[in-house]
Amino acid sequence: MSMTETRDGEDETRIAHLSGWFRRRPTSMEYWELLVTEERLVWCFVGESFKSMLLRADTGERGRGEIEDATPDRALSLDERNFAVPLDSLESVRLRDGTLFRRAKLVVTWKENDEADSYELYATKTADSQVDDVEALADDPRLSHVDVGVETTDGLF
Repeated sequence: MSMTETRDGEDETRIAHLSGWFRRRPTSMEYWELLVTEERLVWCFVGESFKSMLLRADTGERGRGEIEDATPDRALSLDERNFAVPLDSLESVRLRDGTLFRRAKLVVTWKENDEADSYELYATKTADSQVDDVEALADDPRLSHVDVGVETTDGLF
């Protein structure tokens, strides 16, 4: 199955919902939600904010609401930029927890057609800490082949 195919009608159990993330692009910030099921990681594009002051910012709040209760297949169909990575293709999920002066960072790496790919995401200002969610992924036997880790800091930086 390719990363863009959906499987309508099949039930999947959601393991985690990693919410409130953005990806820095040269001219914009893309807002993403991640749904982890027992079979795949569904990447859900929920908005984009451009660096130009002339363009209205869409920080993804409406899109996040749609993803919250959606099935993985429904979430995948909400935007053409959405895609899914089979859990078998995941290589690492690394979270660096945020501090008072530094945003949390999530780096997800996977392999597609023998080529590595990764996204580096940063927590939005309104995002809750997701240390517990990522630590739960590390304990999940379905992700035993994935390098899952959390880095926390007690200081301000």
